Amino acid sequence: MYFFNNGAGRLPTNQQKGTHSVNWTKALATFMYTGLSPKAPGTVGTLAAIPAVYFACFLGKGGYVALTLVVTVVAIFVSQLYEQQNQVHDSSEIVIDEVAGYFVAMALLPVTFKAFVLGFFIFRALDIIKPFPISYLDKNIKGGMGVVVDDLAAGLLTNIILQVLHQKWALI
Repeated sequence: MYFFNNGAGRLPTNQQKGTHSVNWTKALATFMYTGLSPKAPGTVGTLAAIPAVYFACFLGKGGYVALTLVVTVVAIFVSQLYEQQNQVHDSSEIVIDEVAGYFVAMALLPVTFKAFVLGFFIFRALDIIKPFPISYLDKNIKGGMGVVVDDLAAGLLTNIILQVLHQKWALI
């Protein structure tokens, strides 16, 4: 039974000796193949992260932070493997970095619809525009860390903006 379809009617597989197994590096790097979207894969990957971030909020502050760290470490490791397998730095198919960044963006904030929507739009804007220092990190750090670090920075800036909106003006 195939749970994730790559649009061609078949699950992406590694074929060895007639067996089918999921290419877990690709599945994780593309966040269950959402990164294979032909249009705006980073945005699609971030949208796919929203339910995971929402449910992670119910783990408590410590659980959320721990899961964010795990997602970040996995993102760095998997991005490095995916780059090595495909010989392309920061392929648009890799969206696990957006997932890690969105986890950072929403850390320790109120669990409200407004927070999630503002977080999504601010995070995507910062990730696309890449103002300094995000652009510097994006251009100067290579490998799996380079794929992920600019999204972590965009997530951190998003979180700071949302924390100010919440603490100073109670807007979320």
